[in-house]
Amino acid sequence: MDGTMMAALHGELDPFPLTHPEVGDRDAYILFHNRSSAMTWLVESLPGASPGLWSMNDADQDSEADIRRGATRRLWFQVHLEGAIEDDRPLPLQPFLSCIGDVAARLGTLDLHAVQILVPLHSRIATGRPQAERHPVGALIDAAGWFGDTDPRLARRIQVTLDTGQDPAMVPAAPHIPPWIRRWKQAVFRCDPATHQDDAADALSPKLPDHLWRGPGHHRTTLEGTLCEWSVDAVGWLAALAAEAAWQNGVRTPLMLTVRAL
Repeated sequence: MDGTMMAALHGELDPFPLTHPEVGDRDAYILFHNRSSAMTWLVESLPGASPGLWSMNDADQDSEADIRRGATRRLWFQVHLEGAIEDDRPLPLQPFLSCIGDVAARLGTLDLHAVQILVPLHSRIATGRPQAERHPVGALIDAAGWFGDTDPRLARRIQVTLDTGQDPAMVPAAPHIPPWIRRWKQAVFRCDPATHQDDAADALSPKLPDHLWRGPGHHRTTLEGTLCEWSVDAVGWLAALAAEAAWQNGVRTPLMLTVRAL
C-alpha cells in the first residue's frame, strides 16, 4: 500500500477511430507502459536500464457499460513508486500526470472534469547537501516556469480536497496548508480562502479503492483557487505542491487528493 500511486481522470472522452490496425492493440496500459518507458520513468529489468521512478501495476479505460451505469471515470492508472525520495525532491506526481495526459491525448479528445490521485506514503533520504543549498520545493518552483507564458484565458477556478481517510493526520495539518502554499512565489496556482468545505470527490464514480489507502474519506480539508491552465500537466504540478504542503505539515499517511474544475 505504501508505494502505490494511482490516478483517475473523470469527464468525457471521445475516442479516436483506430486508423492503423496493423499497429496492434492501443489501450491505456500499453500506451502508458510505452510512454513511461520512452521517458525513462519506468523501472525495467534490463541490464543497464535506467533506474526509473515507478514500476507498472495496471491501467484501463472504463467501458461503455460502466458509463451507462453512471461512471464519471474514463481512464485510470496504477503504478508502484520505487525507492525513497531525496529530501530536496518532490514526489514524481508531475511526470506521472504528464505521462497520463500524453496517453489520454493518444486515445481521444478529453473533456476533463476532475482528477483523483492517490498520493503514497513515502520515505525520504537525506541528500547530504547543506540545508542552505537545497529546498524541498525548489524543483517545483523551477518547474513552474514551464507555465510562465500560459494564455490567461486558459485559467480555471478549481476546488482541491486533501483527505487522509480514517487517519486524523489532516486535522492538525489543515490550518497550515493554505498559508504554506501561499508563501511560495509562483503563478501556477493562486490559493484563495475556501468558501465551503465540501468534498471535491463527492460526484465522482467510481472513486479510488479504499483498500489502497486508509479510506473511506473522512478527515479532509478543501482549498479553492485559480489554476493557470486546466490541463492534466498543470494538475500534476499542483498535486506535487499540495502533497508537499501536507508532508511539510506532518502528514505521513497515504493521501487522497482530488482536483475538480468549478
